[in-house]
Amino acid sequence: MAGPGQTGRSGRPTLAVVGATGAVGTVMLQILSQRADIWGEIRLVASPRSAGRKLAVRGEETEVVALTEEAFDGVDVALFDVPDEVAERWAPLAAAKGAVVVDNSGTFRMDPDVPLVVPEVNPHAVRMRPRGIIANPSCTTLSMIVALGALHAEFGLRELVASSYQAVSGAGREGVATLRQQLSLVAGTELGTSPGDVRRAVGDHTGPFPEPVALNVVPWAGTAREDGWSSEELKVRDETRKILGLPVLPVAVTCVRVPVITTHSLTVHARFEGEVTVDKAREILATAPGVVLFDNPAAGEFPTPADVVGTDPTWVGRVRRALDDPTALELFVCGDNLRKGSALNTAQIAELVAAELS
Repeated sequence: MAGPGQTGRSGRPTLAVVGATGAVGTVMLQILSQRADIWGEIRLVASPRSAGRKLAVRGEETEVVALTEEAFDGVDVALFDVPDEVAERWAPLAAAKGAVVVDNSGTFRMDPDVPLVVPEVNPHAVRMRPRGIIANPSCTTLSMIVALGALHAEFGLRELVASSYQAVSGAGREGVATLRQQLSLVAGTELGTSPGDVRRAVGDHTGPFPEPVALNVVPWAGTAREDGWSSEELKVRDETRKILGLPVLPVAVTCVRVPVITTHSLTVHARFEGEVTVDKAREILATAPGVVLFDNPAAGEFPTPADVVGTDPTWVGRVRRALDDPTALELFVCGDNLRKGSALNTAQIAELVAAELS
């Protein structure tokens, strides 16, 4: 099956990157320059105020064009790294022009006519796209799901309890700028002796967070939902169920924001259909695509964001069987939320589509 835009280099498909000047878009251009060169034209698309800028991709300077319907003429695959409201308006228009849309926003993830895809876990789902749109999971889900999916394929997952420790870059460039500003404000300040020390030092500079993040942890990410849950916690539940094909899987999640720039971490308590062993779990994780097993606590070896930032795999450590349940495993996982957690997974989905179009 040929796409409408296969008129570029050697008949290769044409790719559009929408939101090319944003935080995730910037990482996407780096990833496209690092991975196998399967694309013909790579068209960079952004808001009209960014049109005319030149960005490097594949070692070449490419001019950014404004987001219009005409920007999708001849495009085979369109990667969307834009806010929800932009994706809601423009992704269907791009699909109507003949492009397969891979969307990184939250707009379409739970649409029953839009597959939610992680190539290491459910690559087959990419072909079932009646709306011409494929959704990318949230960065928190992606930091965990590759490792969890590998264990589920062997043991059969039946319950999940997780806590996330989310980097401020999950809140975009504003989140990063806020933490940097807060760290400068608290530097050299006498802290840790009375309630409100950090808040007084930070003042009104809380940015997108409800409490200071510098020298603190904030047990909240997202917006309020019913019964005290946050939107971020419900996303992890709903996306895990959809990706693994387990619509009634019991899931409980607590999302926490921590003073880390990039890389999300999670503690995972996973119960399976039958008894599990650590040796078998370690064997599965050590050979699973997209996973690095880094697990020797006695030698000080376990993943941390400082180890994982800038890398592509999900890193897993602290693998152990639950103390009182032979069917459950405990894990600690880390994943760069801007690479596999956003841009890389989107690029991998696009590559699956490109292989189908060839």
